[in-house]
Amino acid sequence: MSQPIIVEHESIVAADASAVWARITDPAGINHELAPLLAMRMPRRMHGTTVDLVPVGVPLGKAPLLLFGVLPVEYDALTLVELDPGRRFHEKSTMATMRRWEHERTLTPEDGPRTRVHDRLTMELRAPLARLPYGDTLARQIVTRLFEHRHRRLARHFAEPTRV
Repeated sequence: MSQPIIVEHESIVAADASAVWARITDPAGINHELAPLLAMRMPRRMHGTTVDLVPVGVPLGKAPLLLFGVLPVEYDALTLVELDPGRRFHEKSTMATMRRWEHERTLTPEDGPRTRVHDRLTMELRAPLARLPYGDTLARQIVTRLFEHRHRRLARHFAEPTRV
């Protein structure tokens, strides 16, 4: 078995932690971060709710990941394992390509209306990807770029003027 791949990304968002938390736990906010590269359809158990209102430790079902919002390319079998509302969530899942996918997101209030957003992703690839000579490197690069993109989109959301 190969070693877990760990990717971390951190950025500062120009909003208070409560506003950032509301955005990152809402399915619309999650999809905004992923767009236009991916979209995630939430499992039925999450329809009409947010991450901070789902049961901890209970499998929520599979969330299909759609390339450019239309082509199914992966799924995320979601389970929220830890939750500190307004501050942190920890999700553990499996995917078609990964036997282990963990996403921990932590918010830390900073001076002024700013919030530090820290993501830690831990993954283990399934065969045949795990057997590719550069499979780990490729997975690390893809996830790094995806979370850089997500952080840019989240920061841009809070930097845009509010429309009435």
